[in-house]
Amino acid sequence: MISFELNGKTTEVSAAPDTPLLWVVRDHLKLKGSKFGCGMGLCGACSMLVDGESTRTCVLPLAAIQGRKVTTIEGIGNPDMLSTLQSAWVEASVAQCGYCQSGQLVSATALLSKNSNPSDNDIDEAMSGNICRCGTYPNIKKAIKQAAKNLRKDNGQLQIVAYFDPNSIQQEA
Repeated sequence: MISFELNGKTTEVSAAPDTPLLWVVRDHLKLKGSKFGCGMGLCGACSMLVDGESTRTCVLPLAAIQGRKVTTIEGIGNPDMLSTLQSAWVEASVAQCGYCQSGQLVSATALLSKNSNPSDNDIDEAMSGNICRCGTYPNIKKAIKQAAKNLRKDNGQLQIVAYFDPNSIQQEA
């Protein structure tokens, strides 16, 4: 049994210790926001925050997160309460097909949690390895800069949802 904090809630999972975290979160815990892209940790679609760092979870074994804090895209914001970054994402019309967006948002959240005034170079460095086939990189940068500006107005407090249960949306529908 592996125990870790998922989106602010203590979670225990019984799965093979070498199972990639991405599959545990998607298949065992039914949080489908993080995507499978390449299976080699190269595209960023599977990114989640592990102890605040953007981490490629398609290659991260479950055993490696024992006692750690994991935040998925569902923990960053939800349809009823968008994070500061997600609001900027919508305003900048970043999403096209949307497949890479959870990984992009996770990496941008990791950046802004450490640096509320990133330069273009800081953004490029933090977002490298997150591939967008639609090529929305200019809008991604625009959204990160807008979110950073909004964060500075709010004294740098990056808004992140403590816990989100996607089943609550399905039950209400």
